[in-house]
Amino acid sequence: MNIKQVAAKAGVSTATISRTINQSGTVSPKTAEKVWKAIRQLGYYPNTQARALVSGRSRIFGLIISDITNPFFPELVKSFEDAAIQHNYEVIVGNTDYQQDRMSICVRRMIERKVDGVAIMTSELDKHLFDELSRRRFPLVFLDLGKPRPLVSDLAVDYPKGIREAVRHLVSLGHQRIGFISGPQSLKSARVRRSAFLECLRECGMKESSRLVAEGNHRVDGGQAAMQFLLALPQPPTAVLASNDLSAIGALHAVAAAGFRVPQDISIIGFDDIELCQYTQPPLTTVRLSRDELGRKAFYELYQAAEGLASSGQEVPIGTTLVLRESTARAPGA
Repeated sequence: MNIKQVAAKAGVSTATISRTINQSGTVSPKTAEKVWKAIRQLGYYPNTQARALVSGRSRIFGLIISDITNPFFPELVKSFEDAAIQHNYEVIVGNTDYQQDRMSICVRRMIERKVDGVAIMTSELDKHLFDELSRRRFPLVFLDLGKPRPLVSDLAVDYPKGIREAVRHLVSLGHQRIGFISGPQSLKSARVRRSAFLECLRECGMKESSRLVAEGNHRVDGGQAAMQFLLALPQPPTAVLASNDLSAIGALHAVAAAGFRVPQDISIIGFDDIELCQYTQPPLTTVRLSRDELGRKAFYELYQAAEGLASSGQEVPIGTTLVLRESTARAPGA
């Protein structure tokens, strides 16, 4: 099936068919209705590659994430794709698995497909790749990776606010030994969360102890191993804040395996508020970082630039909120 057959069926020119499909130029509602009726009856699907060659626009956005197995990212992808469908865009998703070589492969795929913009929702982009993307002069959106510039926007998450609310909540419950399970220190966002935790301890007048900080990998097994390390200390913490929810879920398993109870013996707080947190035992107190907001705003920034509605990038603030559930309680003996 081709555009000429659709034009013959609708009794209009191929140019009218093209204008109707691409929503460009003036086509009367009556004519457009005839065109879409013919398209449905004939089962015609436009050749998007041919349209891209003619228009110079692919109407495809790239979306690069770190870990497709982490429930945080599929929720973000869904939000981004929902916005794309509403605006007649397609999405190519790349998963880096926190590896630089995989990031390079994802970027190359985006360039080869001639995408109209890329949202990079990871923290592992090296300078070489950033320069390569910037040189090609198409819209970019990053997650906490740099200052805005022409065609480059940054989603700036207020990690310190979320960490501060979590630590102060634990302090208000009488906890004096508060541990932290960080993410991989190769990731900027993980370093920011760790620094915010230590700074907040100082703000609260508590003695900072690097021994109460264990590095995880932002996955369940890493959180479990980090929690086992903290529990084995001569004076283990009475509360632990994890850099993300998967680490916190791993910590829950480690505490149960050691014969302790949450929150009676030890309180645990996560970060992200993935849907699974509502169904852990006990339900997990965590810091909410809205994936829906991240996905929608990442798409919107790309869309604005790709459609010529904005030429300069901007910093887009993303807030956080402490969500209280049942994994925190007063410190033992407090």
